[in-house]
Amino acid sequence: MRDQFSRRDFIRNTGLGALSLSSVQIGRTQDQKKPNILLLHVDQHRHDCLGVCGNRDVLTPNIDKLAADGVQYENSFCPYPVCTPSRYSLISGQYVHQHGGFNNRSTLSPDIDTFPKQLRSAGYKTSAVGKMHFTPTYLDVGFDKMTLSEQDGPGRWDDDYHRYLMKHGLVDRNDLVDQRSEYRKNAPQEYRDSFGAMVSNLKETDHSTTWVGNRAAEDINGWDESSPNLLMVGFIKPHHPFDPPAPWNEMYDPDKMNLLPGWTEDCLEYDYQYSKGYFDNKTLNKKALRKVMAYYYATISHIDAQIGNIIKLLKKRNMYDDTMIIFTSDHGEYLGFHHMLLKGNYLYDPLAKVPLIIKNPGSFKAGTVSKNLVNNIDLAPTILSSAGIKPGISMKGFDLNSPNSGHETIFSGRTSVMARTKTHKLIQSGRKNAPNLFFDLQKDPLEMNNQYDNPKYKAEIKKLTDSINAWQPEEYRQKKTFVDHNAPQINQPNVPSSDLSHREEIIDYYKKNT
Repeated sequence: MRDQFSRRDFIRNTGLGALSLSSVQIGRTQDQKKPNILLLHVDQHRHDCLGVCGNRDVLTPNIDKLAADGVQYENSFCPYPVCTPSRYSLISGQYVHQHGGFNNRSTLSPDIDTFPKQLRSAGYKTSAVGKMHFTPTYLDVGFDKMTLSEQDGPGRWDDDYHRYLMKHGLVDRNDLVDQRSEYRKNAPQEYRDSFGAMVSNLKETDHSTTWVGNRAAEDINGWDESSPNLLMVGFIKPHHPFDPPAPWNEMYDPDKMNLLPGWTEDCLEYDYQYSKGYFDNKTLNKKALRKVMAYYYATISHIDAQIGNIIKLLKKRNMYDDTMIIFTSDHGEYLGFHHMLLKGNYLYDPLAKVPLIIKNPGSFKAGTVSKNLVNNIDLAPTILSSAGIKPGISMKGFDLNSPNSGHETIFSGRTSVMARTKTHKLIQSGRKNAPNLFFDLQKDPLEMNNQYDNPKYKAEIKKLTDSINAWQPEEYRQKKTFVDHNAPQINQPNVPSSDLSHREEIIDYYKKNT
């Protein structure tokens, strides 16, 4: 890779120029073999930060081409804007209040059905690579093999990636400072001033994005014709810290970044009252935000390049046409919306909406753009239906193989809850010191003017309030999160001992080398 990047260089080097959306039907006969399934899952990706979504700055030619070969969903939402609960919802097809995994240290009960379990029972070889964010780390949710690269919590002391770094005498210093409170309290001033936008101390070859991409390619190289395959690939990025490796950090000029819709010069009073932010949102300014955006986009383009490698491999092995590919995220990112960064505030669209692209052999027209309201709980039944398997009765989502599938009202959250239609949105804060919000999205798509106390909208507010109460009855709000550190893990040689005796060595290694 060259030491300097330009937009033209990037497009030329990836072999992709201007894309046109085909309207050719992707055909599939009834007797055709079950498709391979590739789920590309990123973390904290704002829905409009893709070229195919009209973003003028970010370069994502491979993901854009994937959209041209499948369906792009303009109104796709996460079930809960927290990593682990959202992931459990995706694989189980259940809302968070139903599966009980309410936080990043929770466990998905072994009694709950998942699409990997059903695929495995139907003869699929099932693998997971990258960030899964489970408790315990190698929790058996239906994957035969798991090769993990974790970030938050104790998973980093258990996973394959951090053992790889230790073996090679390396430390992911920026990530450690950002994710572990015992290190963050001594973070360098550059970390605080830049809001976590720094060049990675790791070479590109050792960065988590490259490592995950390479492990995914190794798994695909092991696919054969004896059985269909499921591979879930979890990239850590573009989650903070915003630390692309060189030379990706030079790909975008911060001074040329166009601020995204929804930026305000100051924090809204009730937003700041709800949460000051991981970094203090009041200290955010345009110059700092533009650098964050440049590095955030660089991590997205780095992922896009790895996805390009994976797709190239599938085509080389003549498997692309017979592989269902899904690209999505666990939640979004404010990225300047209402003068905020990261997540952890009201369920505004940049946080609740996620990118969703589905390339599904045998269904849809290539290049379709759907405006239906969909939720990531819809992916489990959609995947199973595509494999000719009836979804488990506990799965609450819709099968998106039907062009008309979608929700009249989208729900997201648990204590703080969003109910959203195409025209209106109610957010219940769940806090006594934070107001509820209501927006007329037709007049106010950027959610600037709270109309909760406006008598004009009384009937619509009551309607959405009643829908929330029917969707999540009071007894569900009282449930405690489910945690079981002794839940069954997969049985593979790379899984550390359940007595956690391995952790002392790796924790001590990081203490001595940071």
